[in-house]
Amino acid sequence: MPRPDPSAHVRALLDEAYDRLASPAFIIEDPIQIPRSFDNRPDAETVGFLTATIAWGQRKTIIANAWKLVRLMDERPHDFVMNADASDLKHVGGFVHRTFNGIDLGHFIRGLRHLYAKHDGIEGAFLLDGAIGDMGTAIARFKQRFFEPRHQARTRKHVADPVQGSNAKRINMYLRWMVRPNDRGVDLGMWTRIKPADLMVPLDVHTGRVGRELGLLQRNADDWKAVEQLTAALRHFDPTDPVKYDIALFGLGVEGSLGKKKLKTR
Repeated sequence: MPRPDPSAHVRALLDEAYDRLASPAFIIEDPIQIPRSFDNRPDAETVGFLTATIAWGQRKTIIANAWKLVRLMDERPHDFVMNADASDLKHVGGFVHRTFNGIDLGHFIRGLRHLYAKHDGIEGAFLLDGAIGDMGTAIARFKQRFFEPRHQARTRKHVADPVQGSNAKRINMYLRWMVRPNDRGVDLGMWTRIKPADLMVPLDVHTGRVGRELGLLQRNADDWKAVEQLTAALRHFDPTDPVKYDIALFGLGVEGSLGKKKLKTR
């Protein structure tokens, strides 16, 4: 008699969690609500990148500060990025979210403007000759292009580099927002040149813990190698859209990890 495949049980658990959790209700307490509030791609991808950049700490604080950014940019984030003058940059100079401050925000505005002017926008900045290739290399390419304008060294820490071992959680989360289809009322599906199959899981303490509990992740460190290992395991379940399971892993962590009914951080 053949032995049951343990991975089939894990996939069934993840599929059930995804089907249950991937709904508009998910965004009520998630930072993705900020880019989802904009119908046009330029505004959504601009404010989405800034929101993902400050997405560490308590989700309530992340969301509040992201909405503050929207107001500081006159609720037209793309237009603000493209046309902000010295007076406008001074206006946003008092913004602070943990170690990300007004100096960093000014450099991010200039960096985003540079990407739109020189690299075919934010999505285009990840690509080489129209292709994404290896995602770790693509994120490093994006960072190099983003910081081509003159900037202070302190700001570089706010964009991760997988080549240096970072798990790049916030960039991978942003890529999930922009690339995965808008078929469940969660992700936006606004980008088409990067495919869902190209994405890497946004690895944080919660997805990592649940991934290890389910036997999908053996590596102890939450680094880029762990991202590759966990994503490879998820591709075994769905090679065309592996990162849909990020919602499932995170949701399972929120619901039950360590006996807590609700976790406050992402």
